[in-house]
Amino acid sequence: MQPESTLNQLKQLCPSGQLPSSYGVYFKNTLVALCHALEDHILDTCSSDPHQQPLVLVTFQQGKWYLQEADRYWDLAACCRHVVIAAVQDSGLIGHRTSQREQVSLCPLDPQDSLVNEWNLVILAPQYAAMVLCHELDEAAYHPQSIPGVDAERKFYGLWTFERELVEAAAHILIERMRPYSSQQADQLQAYQAAIAQVQRPGQIDLSNVVTRIVSYLQTSQEKLVTVSRQTQEMWELEGQALKLNRNLAASKLQAFLRMARRVDEQDTDNPVASLQVAALSETLGQLLDLSTLQLRRLRLAGLLFRIGLAEAPQELFLRPREQLDASIQSMWRDRSLLSARLLSSMAELAPITAIVRHFLEYWDGSGTPDGLKGEAIPIESRILGLVSYFQELTQARGDRPALGLGEALEQCRHHSASRFDPSLVDTLANVVRLVEMGLMELPNQPGQLPSVWVEDPLTPANAAAKSL
Repeated sequence: MQPESTLNQLKQLCPSGQLPSSYGVYFKNTLVALCHALEDHILDTCSSDPHQQPLVLVTFQQGKWYLQEADRYWDLAACCRHVVIAAVQDSGLIGHRTSQREQVSLCPLDPQDSLVNEWNLVILAPQYAAMVLCHELDEAAYHPQSIPGVDAERKFYGLWTFERELVEAAAHILIERMRPYSSQQADQLQAYQAAIAQVQRPGQIDLSNVVTRIVSYLQTSQEKLVTVSRQTQEMWELEGQALKLNRNLAASKLQAFLRMARRVDEQDTDNPVASLQVAALSETLGQLLDLSTLQLRRLRLAGLLFRIGLAEAPQELFLRPREQLDASIQSMWRDRSLLSARLLSSMAELAPITAIVRHFLEYWDGSGTPDGLKGEAIPIESRILGLVSYFQELTQARGDRPALGLGEALEQCRHHSASRFDPSLVDTLANVVRLVEMGLMELPNQPGQLPSVWVEDPLTPANAAAKSL
């Protein structure tokens, strides 16, 4: 990645040179889904008041402008204060009706400009800010056996964020990178950015729900890619190609979910490592109970994803003890297992993990939610996850409630033994706490390494049975 790239310049501006946690390597389909989700939000919240409309900066990687995207931006421009599109001159946009809109201006890139290797979407509005920044890997960054053979296999360094400070910094970088083409245009864009910053903000818009659209976009794109492959490949080639595409798309969807779950932890300043610690301790209990390797992998992933349903939760949920929350937020907290399961159910490959998460708030005596399962009718992985998540939460401070020591948290779990929790699991947890207190082991804080792709065939009978919600 070139030193002058937008991502690299943004990294230099971040504290300690650290980009946000969403930074990583993405398949193209994930980035398409992210961009479309953010663009859809502009359309869904379209305001007729120009002072509330966003400034949108777009750069199309290698100037590849597709006509369906040009048509899409015809509609988007009507909802924007201004849209500037950077692409090479032969991209096909010149002459398209979108380029004739008053709110649209073009930045004709020199093919030698490194900006042609980027694909960026930056949105600045008075009430929110969002962006996707990416830079395609060059051929040398790929393993010789994994150089992309089709469009869907292309990979990008990238990040997405709703953090206004970062979005504003990226907008400034992009405007300055466009300045050599037209200083007048750059000055105008700076003026738009300054005007948006001056607008009084009655309240910030929660964009967490935007990310949930990624999965449906990816599933749709999967069907399209397989269809295209059938038209261009011999049948024997298609079978291998479709399988490879499916793995790539599954990896993209799982990656999006894991990053979404990480954002939930980042919002919870009192307990920012909840998912990691719960996954690690759940895995430890599963090992002591001699669960199979497959069960341990499922349990570990369920621990990493069990809070994903709180992605749209108001910040208040993470700042106060549960008993101090108002009724509506308490309801969201009570239904968190079902909210998470509904989100995960959109990915068929995660059906076993979805079932674990759905039932982790079931109680041993049958008084839990959402299905009132009782005793051993509750999946063993769900019973472990429920106990460990409760224990871990107690060991962290929450608002004016202090953190409990391991022994104190264990006593709280014992208090609910045989009513809320499986008594044998409470005994297993007690053994772990005893070993920690004796200095014979450390309480695990990190789960075993999660493979970059670990999903299951959605067509197996076991997975199909686990999927129903």
